[in-house]
Amino acid sequence: MRAVLLEVPPHLLEERRRLGVDRWDEMWEGVLHMVPPPAERHQSLGSRLVEVLGPLARRRGLKFAYEIGLFGADDDYRVPDLVAYRPAQASARGLEVAAELVVELVSPGDESREKLPWYAAQGVTEVVLIDRDTLAVAVHRSIGGAPVRVVGARSAVLGCRFERVDDDHLRVVGGGAVAEVSP
Repeated sequence: MRAVLLEVPPHLLEERRRLGVDRWDEMWEGVLHMVPPPAERHQSLGSRLVEVLGPLARRRGLKFAYEIGLFGADDDYRVPDLVAYRPAQASARGLEVAAELVVELVSPGDESREKLPWYAAQGVTEVVLIDRDTLAVAVHRSIGGAPVRVVGARSAVLGCRFERVDDDHLRVVGGGAVAEVSP
């Protein structure tokens, strides 16, 4: 269900803060996007990807984080599922300036694809979209400030490729190893 509130009641924002579900909220050019908590399959897939992709990022001198804010401005930020970034891109509140790689786990009805132009405009080098339910993978690179889909599912940032085996198995090949990822 999509809803638009012209003004968000303070008690609703306080309740979301109290419950801790506001950590997934995003601000798009001053417009609050209240994102529901991730489903179990989403979190399980994300956790497994941290185990597999984190070491690949670290071998390339990058840090790797789960659900960290990426800020374009105080009133313009997104919260991607996974991020690989240079230490200099980090601040106390999250990431400033850009990131090297963003991974978005695409859930039914979410806004992951709509974020692609914003990520490119912020200077994110690469965005990997992984469908939570089918494990289909699409890789986009920022070229001239616009997202361009890459043929094949190869991440230049992490030096790996993603191979969908079936709806429950994803293979990550890179760094001299093959890892099976299943939610």
